[in-house]
Amino acid sequence: MEQNLIIFLFSAVIISLSGVLSPGPLTAAVIEQGGRNKLSGVYFSLGHGVVELPLILLISLGAGSFFELEQVRIVVGIAGGIYLLFMGKGLLRPGENKKDYERRIPSSFYSGAFLSIGNPYFLLWWATIGLGLVISATDFGITGLVLFAAVHWLCDLIWLSFLSMASHKGIKTFGAGLYKKISIFCGIVMLFYGSVFIVDSVKLLIK
Repeated sequence: MEQNLIIFLFSAVIISLSGVLSPGPLTAAVIEQGGRNKLSGVYFSLGHGVVELPLILLISLGAGSFFELEQVRIVVGIAGGIYLLFMGKGLLRPGENKKDYERRIPSSFYSGAFLSIGNPYFLLWWATIGLGLVISATDFGITGLVLFAAVHWLCDLIWLSFLSMASHKGIKTFGAGLYKKISIFCGIVMLFYGSVFIVDSVKLLIK
């Protein structure tokens, strides 16, 4: 059984990377805020984990189908889209000072949580691909479920930490001009995903 568990966890890491490495608003936010704090990826992953770990537990208890409901996707998409538009607008203001920035943009921890729970595709991934992983993990009992959750979160932690540190090092090397360009680019990414979330939700609502 121990060998089978190890094989499962290895497979879980490979499959989890399909979600962890997918570009999205969380990736953009980590890169942008990494310019200010090289450890922002750690805080983002903690906020992400606050949402993701209870989600894994709920799915193991049979709530996976709930996250596939159109009503849930509509509400999450609209709320998440509005939040992303708010963040994107803030990042497109290159003249703002640090105090304005911190007042307008939540901390990395809260951003990690909000950008996760407000992403309908994140929930859909867990209701489909993630559901299969959780079911397989429960075959090994509570130990399998806990180890799977830990391994999956560690993938998030390592990747997001790498992004923030790489962003910080790049900006430290090339100066504030690069940071301003990255902020604007990430702001555009936020506006794009926010618009996509809202448009897709409206399509579901009127179809």
